[in-house]
Amino acid sequence: MIILASASPRRHELLRRLGLDFTVIPADINETSHFSKPSEIVCDICLRKALFVAENTKDDDIIISADTLVFIDGTCLGKPENEEDAKQKLKMLSGRHHEVYTGVTVLKNNIADTRYIVTKVHFKNLSDREITGYVKTGEPMDKAGAYGLQGMGALLIEGIEGDYFNAVGLPLKTLNEMLNKVGIFLF
Repeated sequence: MIILASASPRRHELLRRLGLDFTVIPADINETSHFSKPSEIVCDICLRKALFVAENTKDDDIIISADTLVFIDGTCLGKPENEEDAKQKLKMLSGRHHEVYTGVTVLKNNIADTRYIVTKVHFKNLSDREITGYVKTGEPMDKAGAYGLQGMGALLIEGIEGDYFNAVGLPLKTLNEMLNKVGIFLF
């Protein structure tokens, strides 16, 4: 059985698009990390998510977990606490580029493969009206960095360098390579 250790609707949709038959068991962990490098933070969190879910599954189940964080100038921009926090995050991103890090773990038979991917996202200069209007859509409230590249947030972006799906929250090419290693071939 394939298990997605995530409550993210975006990750659910991406796996459904791939035609995978999977069960969702969200990992209820503390998502703080003692690491300081972005790559180490996302890898630590996604590995702990997979291990948490593995405690109540069979060894031959395949567990997929991921964690996505936005970093700018060495600062992590997590999910906004409220609308004002979302506006501040978007002002910080306005007219600049930042990095989106996603850690992915595939766990089977107590053997974990954990990797990270980085995508650079370039924001256009945002007016206060655009920021307020976007925040009022509600879309930023459950997303790292207070925006969703796959939704209305696409209107805020000048361009990206790297894996689009990584910036959405699940790098599909990398995930496919990891699934191939445990005997899952999508085609």
